[in-house]
Amino acid sequence: MTQAPKDAGAKRGTQAPKDAGAKRRTPPYKLDHLGIAVASIDAALDVYRALGLDEVKREAVPSQKVTAAFLPVGESRIELLEPSAEDSPVAKFLARRGEGIHHVCFAVEDLDGALADLADKGFRLIHSQPVAGADGKRVAFLHPDAGHGVLIELSERR
Repeated sequence: MTQAPKDAGAKRGTQAPKDAGAKRRTPPYKLDHLGIAVASIDAALDVYRALGLDEVKREAVPSQKVTAAFLPVGESRIELLEPSAEDSPVAKFLARRGEGIHHVCFAVEDLDGALADLADKGFRLIHSQPVAGADGKRVAFLHPDAGHGVLIELSERR
């Protein structure tokens, strides 16, 4: 018969962490935006406007072959992505899966360092070097295998 751990009955959050004397580290990542693939930004905006969200910016992103529209939500944003070419990653996504959440993006202060760290830890990257992204940022994507089926983007403000 196996014994339950001594803290099995403890309430969540009441037990001190193993290294309680150590200073807590703030994660170097912050949620920047959720990317949502849509066939038409203009058609998709109706529901977001009904939710009280406003488009604050729209721009072409040639490196990704998309047009992106940004809608702030608190400290993060919704990024609506409309393909601008049939061979864009978002167009391929729409053909395979239809409209919906395309990726989650985390802001980092040191994109090169984050990519090196993730590669050293064995995570599969789509971009080993940053590329030009929307809003004047440098971006890179991790393969969905690394995110257990979720495409993860990292972005760095220039």
